[in-house]
This record gives sequence, structure tokens and C-alpha cells, in this order.
Amino acid sequence: MTSVLNPARLRLGVNIDHVATIRNARGGEHPDPVRAAQIVASVGGDGITAHLREDRRHIRDEDLARIQAATNLPLNLEMAATEEMLEIALRHKPHAACIVPERREERTTEGGLDAAGQHNRLAPIIARLKDAGIRVSLFIAPEMRQLDAAIRLGAPVVEFHTGEYAHAEGEARAVELKRLADMAALAARNGIEPHAGHGLTYDNVQPIAAIPQIAELNIGHYLIGEAVFVGLEQAVQRMRDLMDAARG
Repeated sequence: MTSVLNPARLRLGVNIDHVATIRNARGGEHPDPVRAAQIVASVGGDGITAHLREDRRHIRDEDLARIQAATNLPLNLEMAATEEMLEIALRHKPHAACIVPERREERTTEGGLDAAGQHNRLAPIIARLKDAGIRVSLFIAPEMRQLDAAIRLGAPVVEFHTGEYAHAEGEARAVELKRLADMAALAARNGIEPHAGHGLTYDNVQPIAAIPQIAELNIGHYLIGEAVFVGLEQAVQRMRDLMDAARG
């Protein structure tokens, strides 16, 4: 299924990976990430993000088609730049494919993709995804070198890694926020749609949401953690309300 995106609205993509993490901890089928996708759709989420890792630690291959069939929200497939993941993306044809760095020993994606250092590896993958009608996004640090690489690679979207901002305090956070705002503005001037995500919470999301050029936030771990206490509906709605308030 497909969905018409509203360009005037700051979109919220919800990463449901860690619903699958809980499921996989005991095996079986509960809790089902498909049910999480349906809840997100019912409370104003704008998209579903799922990272099919090479070790399949949370989302499984068969989850992708089930998620696509269960709601009319666009699926954003996070994927490593490998032939295996490219073939899976081409087979499922998600709305978007966000290319991320991936190391098996990491607990979560720890930083941005080195698009500048991997140009020759990324270029044919990006071309094949674009030829298939899949919106390509590169998950990068908010750095000029990486944004320049995204421009050269012809990526229509970049998602800025907000981890440094999320973990900084005081003046250091203000510096990171300005860096994100500057890079988002530069991306937009170059015809690239800027997104952001990683480490965003109720407490730190609004300054990022207020950056006018950013079109989409992708948030997962925090929302699934909050859902343990208040339910996924309330967790997503609270984040949606904070984002809307930041945009005024």
C-alpha cells in the first residue's frame, strides 16, 4: 500500500525494531511488530521504520511484507550497503531505503555512514534503488564532508544522526544543535530533504523539531521504552504533540 505524504507536516516515523527484539528474546510471535505498526498508524504516525540487520537480531525477513500489508503507512527500510540487503529491498520495494552503517558487535547504530569514504561502493547501490522507484536516504553525521558526498551521490534524502546532540549537555548541546540546523539548511538549499533521528526523547526533541527545513524525525527505542509504561498509543501521541507544538 502507499500513502500520500503531506509536505507541510513534520513527519514522525516510528522505528518498531525493538518490539521485534522483545519478541525474539523468547522466540514465538509475541509481541508482534505488525501490531505495533497498526497502532502507530492509528494515532498519527506518518511512517514505519524497520532495520533488517544482517544478523536478524530483531526484524525478520518475513516481517517486511507483513508490515507493508498491514497499514497504508510508508515503510522506511534501514539497510546496510550490501548485495544481500539490496536484493531484499528490490524485492519488497519499500517506500524508502535508508542506508546505515552496520557492525555486528554494536548494540545500535553508533554513528553516521561514511558516505565520503564509501562513494564507489554506495553509488551503484543508490542507482539501483532509485531506478526501482525507492526513495534513498543516507544516514550521516551533520558534517559538510558527508553532506557533500550525499550531494555527489545524488541522494534525495539525508537523515542526520542526532546522537551527539542527544548526549551533549549545556553549551555543547547548543553547538550540536546549531550544527544540525546549519546542515539541514544547506541540504535543503541543495535540493536534499533533511531528516533527523537517534537518541531523541520527549526532553530533547523540540529544538530539533523546530528546525524548519527538517521534514521527518525517525524515533524508535525511546518510544518503545515508554510504551512499556504508558502504552504505544500514548507514547506516540505525546511525541506527536511535542513535535507539533515545536513547529507552532
